[in-house]
Formats: sequence, C-alpha cells, structure tokens
Amino acid sequence: MKTDTKLQKDAMKVLKETSRTFFIPIKLLEPEVREAVASAYLCMRAIDEIEDHEQMGVADVVTLLNKVSELLENKIATGAPIAEALDKLFAPYQSQLPEVTLRLADWVEFCPDTVTDKVLESTAIMGRGMAKWAEKDWVIHTREDLEDYTYYVAGLVGVMLTDIWRWYDGTETDRDLAIGFGRGLQSVNILRNYKEDAERDVNFFPDGWKLDEMFSFAEENLALADEYIQDIETKTILNFCKIPLALAHGTLDALKEGREKMSRTEVMVVVNQAMRSK
Repeated sequence: MKTDTKLQKDAMKVLKETSRTFFIPIKLLEPEVREAVASAYLCMRAIDEIEDHEQMGVADVVTLLNKVSELLENKIATGAPIAEALDKLFAPYQSQLPEVTLRLADWVEFCPDTVTDKVLESTAIMGRGMAKWAEKDWVIHTREDLEDYTYYVAGLVGVMLTDIWRWYDGTETDRDLAIGFGRGLQSVNILRNYKEDAERDVNFFPDGWKLDEMFSFAEENLALADEYIQDIETKTILNFCKIPLALAHGTLDALKEGREKMSRTEVMVVVNQAMRSK
C-alpha cells in the first residue's frame, strides 16, 4: 500500500469537496481498498468535470476527453509516466478546470499499483464515451440512447467497482447488475437535475418521455442495484454500496412527492439505517 501521507490527505480533501454522496462510504472502507476506490472516483470525477464544463466549447471538451483517454491507454500499454503530458494538455485551461481535473496525474499515482490498470481502463472508456456524446451534443432520442449514455457516465462506475472488489478480496459480483447500480444512481440524478438541465438546453429524457417514464427507468435500475449488493459479503464493501443506494431510493421517493431533495435529517437517518441493516 502506498504511504504518501500528503497525497492521501489531498485526495481525501478533494474527495470531500467533490462528493457528499461517496465521501462517507469511501472513508469507511479498509485502507487499501479505500485508496483504490478514492483514486478511481477522483479519476472519473476529473473527466466528468470536463464533460460538464458549461463555459468550454464542445470541440475543446471532445479534444480534451479523447486526449486524456489516449494518455491513460498509453500508460496501461507502456507504464510511462503521464504527469508531464497531462500538465501540458491542461495548461491552456488552467483557469477553467477545477483542482480535481488538473491533478488527475496525482489520483493515478495514488491508486495501488496492482489495480491501477483496471481503474485507468474504465476511466479511459468513460472518457471516450463522454466525448462521443459531447459530439452528439448530448441529444437523446430513444431508450437505447439513454442506456448508452448512462452506461458511459455511470454504468462504468459499477464495472470499475466490480473489478476493485475482485482485486481486493475476491468478491464476485454480476457485471450487468453492476451497470444497473451505476445507471440507477445516475437516473436519479437526471430526475433531480432535469429542471436545471432544461435551463441550459440539455434534456436527457428520450423523445416522448415524461416524468413517469423516467421514474420507471430509475426504479428498474435501482432494483438491479438492490440485486447487485446481494452477492457482497464483505461488510465494509456492502456498506459502501448500501449508503449511496439508500440515498438514491430516498431521493427518488422525495422527488415523487414533489420535493427537490431529501432533508439533511432524512439523509442522516437513511445513512444510519443503511449501515445498521444486514
């Protein structure tokens, strides 16, 4: 296990700043798997910030995502350092990109060596997929489009986690259910943010879909997520999965009631219940 204390502190600091949903469950993991999951989350969040950048032109978004993916793929193939190449790539965008993106090379370095390639592989595939959808201007017409988009931006998170669980202690989980886990969380995010998305002329609902259809899509994938965690016996890994899943179920219930989100009290109750339940 790597022992760079400063990098570890920096990683957890940036993680806390970028994800309220995942910070708590990641902190509860055992040290080595914690580093792997934190690194993976930060790598994926780094490219997600490029995809979601509201001031950057689509051409720049596509170029950056594809070039980052190329560098990650090259590191898998050759093992060559990528910090200098990433610094050069990001240099023109220093004032636009957040810390989590600019420090992508650090998050790669933070990852345990024996699982780094798996993390980089999923991140590179995600980057290529994000670039593809940016080129399409994120226009979704069909359910198949929605499934493809949510696979790249979230289903791959489930795939990556499945790889990490297997690497850590041999935990085997179903890949298709893992995709449903990521897709379920993402579909709740789409429902939570659809009004804000509309203000920037982005719509992730397939043609003809209203709230009912998207609620059904979310419920279908959260059911797959519920099934996914049934195969997990390691308590800390199970808690890691149960907390964001419980929050997604709770948020979906709140949205159905016409509320924009869960209250802070509700969040704490859900987290505590998820950690206590078997």
